[in-house]
Amino acid sequence: MLDYRLLAALAAVVETGRFDLAARQLLITQSAVSQRIKQLEERLGQVLLIRDNPPRPTHAGRRLLTHFRQVRLLENELPASLLAEDTEVTTSLPIGINADSLATWFWKAVLPLLDEHELLFDLRVADQDVTERLLRQGEVVGCISATSKPPQGCRAGYLGTMVYRLCAAPSFQQHWFPTGLTLSAAARAPVAIYNRQDALHRRLLERSCGRAPRRWQAHYIPSQEAYNTLILAGYAYGCIPEQQCRPLLDNGTLVDLAPHDPEPVRLYWHSWNLRSSLLRELEQTLQRGAKKLLLQEEHPEG
Repeated sequence: MLDYRLLAALAAVVETGRFDLAARQLLITQSAVSQRIKQLEERLGQVLLIRDNPPRPTHAGRRLLTHFRQVRLLENELPASLLAEDTEVTTSLPIGINADSLATWFWKAVLPLLDEHELLFDLRVADQDVTERLLRQGEVVGCISATSKPPQGCRAGYLGTMVYRLCAAPSFQQHWFPTGLTLSAAARAPVAIYNRQDALHRRLLERSCGRAPRRWQAHYIPSQEAYNTLILAGYAYGCIPEQQCRPLLDNGTLVDLAPHDPEPVRLYWHSWNLRSSLLRELEQTLQRGAKKLLLQEEHPEG
């Protein structure tokens, strides 16, 4: 029989990244946190936490944390009268999300859920091609992903499609692309890329030019606001969602370097396959909002 007080200590250390912050969150001493984790490891006969900076769970630790988070989610759906008086009843939902969804449509879609429930969101920002890893490792209860096939033990449903356009300021286009978008110009011109896991720019150039350059001059900017600022200031070109760039394209603030070759990114909602009314309601709320805010394809492919 698992002692969930001990599991809560393990989860707090992993989620906060520090023993002292975990102690503050649990309202116990730092020594008590260490003792609880050691006691849990002794009971199970294996190491659950790598004492690094920050501490990180072992494979066995991740499996336990996934179980603990699932139980905690289901427990928070019980009526308050069935729980102990000191039990935290406000549900916190850790969700994996890409930066562009967070900046454009996510909040508009999900706000109706906050009108109905007392919830907290714990958003983990990562590229849409890698958010599924967070779900697979049990760090989030659901994620927005560009992959249609869910991990084992999870379910997935189509949300909609974000369309990206290759944008630049007019002065940048005149300097770096005077004869249009070519492979050689794309290799020389400074480009803004969200991070090294972001394959969006490569895919759009492959679509427009037949292939991507072997090398490019890249700014790596893991901030959606700073990313757009650099492009608007005329120091780089890059991929911007249609929802953000369309007004700027229409008024001439930006130009589309590949007007006939936008890059569609199909988004899917993945979540644990639990009998949780809250998870199901979150999924339905996101789908209703996405239907209004994203492009809907009749037969989306993975």
